[in-house]
Amino acid sequence: MKQLLSIIVLFLVISCAPIYVTYDYDKAVNFSKYKTYQYFGDMDTGLSELDTKRLLDALDQKLQATGFVISENPDFLIDIKTTEFRNQQRETVGVGVGGGGGNVGGGISIGLPIGQSKMTKQIIFDFVDASNKQLFWQANSEASFNPKAEPIKREERFAAIVEKVFKTFPPKTK
Repeated sequence: MKQLLSIIVLFLVISCAPIYVTYDYDKAVNFSKYKTYQYFGDMDTGLSELDTKRLLDALDQKLQATGFVISENPDFLIDIKTTEFRNQQRETVGVGVGGGGGNVGGGISIGLPIGQSKMTKQIIFDFVDASNKQLFWQANSEASFNPKAEPIKREERFAAIVEKVFKTFPPKTK
């Protein structure tokens, strides 16, 4: 039974595409002063209206679970931008032909691509101080994204991205 459970967990870990996140923040900022947030009114996420709603819902759930409150008079504003790109094909199969005899040799080799290139979505989260309009925290995430995925899968993917991005927010200041 333990082996079966281990195999299932291993399969789930392998089947989930990785989410890469990089952070940057102003180390002079006191993050404890930020308690309330709001989104920029003219925010253009670059997502469809439904995907924007899915992403904002996941973000609201995470921030509110962390103790932040959405407000009409916020301490900070959130801006979100996305871009999409296709990763270059990296998986190939090599096929070669060669020959030789005596002191003479030769060969030909080609790489044949396997599968399709993957769609990657880059999502940038900017946190801006509402009083002085200064950027104080930024996260940049890159994750594979299936544009033909069902709504529930899209929702799960956005939730996983938000969970990974905000795993260490607010940052620990020393």
